[in-house]
Amino acid sequence: MALKFARLTRPAIRALAIGGKLAEHGITAERQRNGDVRYTINVMVDGQRIHRVVGRESEGVTREQAERAIGSLRTKAREGRLDLPTGRKLYRTLSEAAEEYIKRLEETDGKNIAIKKRQLKLYLKPKLGAERLDKLSEFGLKKYRKERMASGASAATINRELATLSHLLRSAADWKWIKRDDVPSIPMEKEARKSIAILTDKQSEALMKAAMADQDGYVWLFVAFGLNAAMRHREILKVRYDQIDFPNRRIFIPDAKAGEREQPITAALAEVLKKQRGMEKDKDGWVFPTKIPKQAKAGHRTNMARPFLRSVVRAKLDPDKVTPHTMRHTAITRLVKAKVDLPTIQRISGHKTLAMVLRYTHVHGDHIDVAIDAINTPIPDAITQELHTPLSAEERGDQRVVALKRRKTAI
Repeated sequence: MALKFARLTRPAIRALAIGGKLAEHGITAERQRNGDVRYTINVMVDGQRIHRVVGRESEGVTREQAERAIGSLRTKAREGRLDLPTGRKLYRTLSEAAEEYIKRLEETDGKNIAIKKRQLKLYLKPKLGAERLDKLSEFGLKKYRKERMASGASAATINRELATLSHLLRSAADWKWIKRDDVPSIPMEKEARKSIAILTDKQSEALMKAAMADQDGYVWLFVAFGLNAAMRHREILKVRYDQIDFPNRRIFIPDAKAGEREQPITAALAEVLKKQRGMEKDKDGWVFPTKIPKQAKAGHRTNMARPFLRSVVRAKLDPDKVTPHTMRHTAITRLVKAKVDLPTIQRISGHKTLAMVLRYTHVHGDHIDVAIDAINTPIPDAITQELHTPLSAEERGDQRVVALKRRKTAI
């Protein structure tokens, strides 16, 4: 539909005095000192203000050309929106999407919110924040990886950041912000495998005694869980008494990493949980309740890293090697050494695949010890320098070193 002009008419433009201006529908005509008329446009297109000079009357520019310039800009904007979901007029940048993403996670008790906030704020948004959410490409993400590696970040750290981005993009597709075809392939790098640290029986005993001596009245129970159930840090802290089947020694875990499961526990752990429950005011509530305001929404402790670290130091263990996850490694390794079959270990550990359990059997299985013994070769105790010195002429006798020549054979 053609625009109707009441002020910016041709007679009005011709009648403009020096320095005079007329503006309408985003078009401005200004009479300059040399008598020429300059046309500019100032309009909003796709959420962005565009202010530019179209040209001068002496160059053949008229009001109609200014109108066509605005129309062209809006047409290009529409073409750029053709692949966006229905009802979405303006595209989202990664920064805009990240803000809404975190807000929705907080409203639905999403996982690892603090970590995702930090990754988005410090790394993803500064480098990719201005990018359109539906235009992120594998090439751009590879470039991001390269720049992060150049800054000293490890492959594992970058993988975690890109995993957060991947979850954001998949969530955006679920929420109809973008189409599923717009989600790019996320380039993950192979990580260097870390050695699996485990505790000896003596170290486990020292850790338990140290935890019982700590000022935090729950850290000993946390260690008891870790060594007796092979559960993950956050799985332990989310346990409720009303989820424990004491007669069968099972704990129902509704939101484990690999999906809901029933977690077997040892008789020793079941016994101490019974006693602890008897001392709690809420007999059906959280095993690890909290009074910390920041954790009030969760209702339970969300992290035991600090009191656990105190216990590790008190037990004279290496805090760089012994973490809460070390207890899980230790418990699973004990199952392997006890020759428990892999499916049963998987049922206890809650691993999603048997391949994850195999990491423990590759290192700690008895069959490894039996196999290596097959090539056990005795090594003499007396290795002297004389064995490595050249023989004298008398010792060699008539022996000579003869160079071997390769015979040439026809092929």
